[in-house]
Amino acid sequence: MITVLRFLWLIPLAPFAGAAIAGFSGRWIGRRGVGIIACGSVALSFVLSVVGVAALSGDLASLDALPGLAINLEARRVTLEVAEWISVGGPDGLVVSWSLMLDPLSAVLILVITGVGFLIHLYSVGYMAEEDRGYARYFAFLNLFTGMMLLLVLGASLPVLFVGWEGVGLCSYLLIGFYYTETWCADAGRKAFIVNRIGDAGFLLGALTLWLASGSLDLEPILDGVAAGGPLREVALAGSLLLFTGAVGKSAQIPLSVWLPDAMAGPTPVSALIHAATMVTAGVYLVVRMGAVFVAAPLALAVVAGIGAATALYAATIACAQTDIKKVLAYSTISQLGYMFLGVGVGAFAAAIFHLITHAFFKAVLFLGAGSVIHALHGEQDMGRMGGLRDRMLITWVCMLAGGLALAGIVPFAGFWSKDAILWGALSGGHTFLWILGLAGAGLTAFYVFRLLFMIFHGKPRDEDLVRNAHESPYIMSGPLLVLGVLSLIGGIVGLPAIIYGGDWLGRWLDPVLAHAPAAAHEGVHSAGAEIGAMVLSLVIAGAGFMVALMAYVLRHVWAERLPRKLEPLSGWARAKYYVDEFYQRAILGPYLQLCHIFRQFDERAVDGLVNAVWRTADGVGHFARYLQTGFVRNYALFLLIGAALILYLVLP
Repeated sequence: MITVLRFLWLIPLAPFAGAAIAGFSGRWIGRRGVGIIACGSVALSFVLSVVGVAALSGDLASLDALPGLAINLEARRVTLEVAEWISVGGPDGLVVSWSLMLDPLSAVLILVITGVGFLIHLYSVGYMAEEDRGYARYFAFLNLFTGMMLLLVLGASLPVLFVGWEGVGLCSYLLIGFYYTETWCADAGRKAFIVNRIGDAGFLLGALTLWLASGSLDLEPILDGVAAGGPLREVALAGSLLLFTGAVGKSAQIPLSVWLPDAMAGPTPVSALIHAATMVTAGVYLVVRMGAVFVAAPLALAVVAGIGAATALYAATIACAQTDIKKVLAYSTISQLGYMFLGVGVGAFAAAIFHLITHAFFKAVLFLGAGSVIHALHGEQDMGRMGGLRDRMLITWVCMLAGGLALAGIVPFAGFWSKDAILWGALSGGHTFLWILGLAGAGLTAFYVFRLLFMIFHGKPRDEDLVRNAHESPYIMSGPLLVLGVLSLIGGIVGLPAIIYGGDWLGRWLDPVLAHAPAAAHEGVHSAGAEIGAMVLSLVIAGAGFMVALMAYVLRHVWAERLPRKLEPLSGWARAKYYVDEFYQRAILGPYLQLCHIFRQFDERAVDGLVNAVWRTADGVGHFARYLQTGFVRNYALFLLIGAALILYLVLP
């Protein structure tokens, strides 16, 4: 089994091959064939990932004799050089190999990507069954995305990682704008693409900064070099902040969070795969992967923690005021990503990855459950028209309830353990203010997720005609929901806190990757009692959010119904998403378009005017010269005679 690591390249290749077959042969193999190829390729990648991770946990010392593999036993890292890619300036210049790297961190990510990705592919077969056109195109893009995401997390160098980084950005653009004949869908795709390019510019500048200091773009020399000190430590602050700019764009953090809510324009399974379970977490992965660089610049870690906490609270308040089911979950995703960055910023790297895993489970089931509701209501997304769906869609309700309880941080669901690991990392590290912001966000999270569940499934239908014919989704859709619902319940087992006997399995697994950053593990005043007390307080705050939602949307207490009016204008600002899009429209896009208009006028009047004047002059001269070139000998003889007479007149006295 251990030799399977020589074929590490097969893990991303399988979905790439599925994308090529579905995209180019979809017309001939039919819809059934496309579904089998798309789901089968991701399933194969998942099996290979499981085997690869099992091999990674085995005896790596026996791999030394295998050609093409570089083994780092201390870091439990296996690097496979597939081919030479870039060679500039000879042996002492820039040399980049097309190499893949498997270590405990990338092992966790490939299991999440392929496992959750397979369930979403399977769900998509049922969800897209009534799609008249674009069926093969949809699955080709979905497979292509999966392959690019695997390449991103397996890349052994920043250039290879960046290929996957840009690849998922391209696939995001293609899938968000899947219904490209609808103007608003195409606009949403362009918005996501452009906003992410801002972050990507920071990524490239950060990679260039690290290369100038280290002379290498491979991850291992950079991480080992910054831990050893020297020139890399001198540029650690600039390099880490530039890389974090890329992470802010990809993971939709303040101030580049505006693209993610509009990205809900694509099919709902796309939202589950790209904008909940995988792509948007790429920024978190990047910061954890480059953790040694960030640890070498404490100010950078403080910036990461501050932006994460602010985003978590900011997005949670907006989610409380939205009525579009997918918009609520979109802002929830932004908020939960903020928690992950908060964990990274306070040095709780393992807790951030733990929350990344559990978030993939419970947010995927919530998005797919939302898709099931939308599918049953023929495209309706306004929660204000729903209600009373629990009896009609029992499986969907149970699964979304499991996901909601995990998101709200209710024990023993998965989200409780991962969220509290982050909050405890902040508190035990002495970041009390950030911990308070995290607690406030936790209360708002419980409120908006139960508000969503109550408005959809409980009470009387607000629109009888809409709800009357609603029914449960087919098994190919409800099956993945059930699996993800179970994972939302038990997924926290992998990262139970150390105070529980045998806990912190994930932390121990990630230790070899995070060993280069010991300064990140702030301990503060630690005790089992304090940790349990923090957990109880978190539960109480989540329970308070649940009670407010219950009284407002089920029990219909008078004071709860009046609460939004009492909170004006804050609630109005939250409904309007704090006018951030309008601000960007007026402060950035408006002046930019005006500048474009000025340059267009300059081009049309000055540049085009000058060009037109030149050609008109040439045309006039040619028009006049045409009368001189008549082709008649008698005319030329006359001109000759006149010229000779003029010369004689000027020459003779």
